[in-house]
Amino acid sequence: MSKITLVTGSSRGLGRNTALSIARKGGGVVVTYHSRKAEADAVVAEINALGAKAVALQLDASDVSKFDDFVTRLRTTLRDTWQRDTFDHLVNNAGHGEMASIMETTEAQFDKLVNVHFKGVFFLTQKLLPVLADGGRIVNLSSGLTRVSYPGFSVYSAAKGAVEILSIYMAKELGARGITVNTVAPGAIATDFLGGAVRDMPDLNKEFASMIALGRVGVPDDIGPMIASLLSEDNRWITAQRIEVSGGQAI
Repeated sequence: MSKITLVTGSSRGLGRNTALSIARKGGGVVVTYHSRKAEADAVVAEINALGAKAVALQLDASDVSKFDDFVTRLRTTLRDTWQRDTFDHLVNNAGHGEMASIMETTEAQFDKLVNVHFKGVFFLTQKLLPVLADGGRIVNLSSGLTRVSYPGFSVYSAAKGAVEILSIYMAKELGARGITVNTVAPGAIATDFLGGAVRDMPDLNKEFASMIALGRVGVPDDIGPMIASLLSEDNRWITAQRIEVSGGQAI
């Protein structure tokens, strides 16, 4: 029986790449999207073309009040698509970037970042635990910016730092169920994060590449396959770890 992974924010970027990487290993995927239904449907079509099963469900990962409804829809989807009552892996990937100095950050920006990157991760995982199978996996996405600083990312990085600590506590509390919990911290990646800044601005791309031992910024294919590998049985004895995937950024 193939494993089923729920990947939040998987209509684009790293989430999309992760979903496709899991499907290439034969796993089923629940794709979630905030507003880009057409893009999510396209990911589902790509996964189906690979011979795996996938469905797309709408989810605002920052709105805790909607999580009960999401879990209800997920349970129905699991029964209808896979004839199961549980899923196996959760990848908390959904998120966005806001770049502002401490002096310029607004309360609205602060709340938006914390709600999706920390509060949402905490409470969505809490709501999903009854549906997550024993012996399952949780991967929480963090950032290389919890280890090194870059001006403008104070709130984003602090929220990701909180997720790293949360992951350790999850690993401790869920270990009795055989569930592993790890954090994956990508470095600078050329995606549409921050409007595609690292991908589309040559000077910024070059600046980050100069900090990286392997001499370039990352691409989604550097991250998705690594997460898919971490979810496999080959890595069943790894838990409570922060795994940076950055090409050796700022070492």
